[in-house]
Amino acid sequence: MTVESDVSRLRRGDPEALAALLERYQNRLYRYLLRLVREPATAEDLFQQTWLRVAENIRRYDPARSFEAWFFSVARNLAIDHLRRYRPESLDETDSSEVPREWLLAAPGPSALERVLAGERAGRLAEAVAGLPVIYRDVLALRFEEEMKLEEIAGVLDVPLSTVKTRLGRALEGLRHKIETEWRGGRR
Repeated sequence: MTVESDVSRLRRGDPEALAALLERYQNRLYRYLLRLVREPATAEDLFQQTWLRVAENIRRYDPARSFEAWFFSVARNLAIDHLRRYRPESLDETDSSEVPREWLLAAPGPSALERVLAGERAGRLAEAVAGLPVIYRDVLALRFEEEMKLEEIAGVLDVPLSTVKTRLGRALEGLRHKIETEWRGGRR
């Protein structure tokens, strides 16, 4: 079945359609929320809240719009609300908390040395991403993990396309700068 047919069934009140959508999006949604809030327990709570909100508000969803963009907007709004409530600092400031271990796992490679090196690079990259302000982590997660087009990201974030491009450029520049100054400069 397609996403559109599952959404249509959900709008008619079919609970199995919600289960089908959950199965389709559960990994992507959890990974996205974890990137934003950086706490597994909080990500799980927001994951459940997102599905409840989708089920409650599915009749407000405009079928002319991308379901995926609407769905991720719901999740993003819940995450941003959480961050505003539970973090007294600005959402644009960096945080020095540890990167969750889930992000540091290396992909299997042909040799143990390659796996170790890949894991170190992944850990460094995850650390650099975690050090970025949430508005930049957000756009990076949507673009590179969720593989959304820039136009879709603009829909999720409810910002102009030019803002998405600017944020993406600044996020990538921030990563480049951090990697060049901290890791190539010998601090690690």
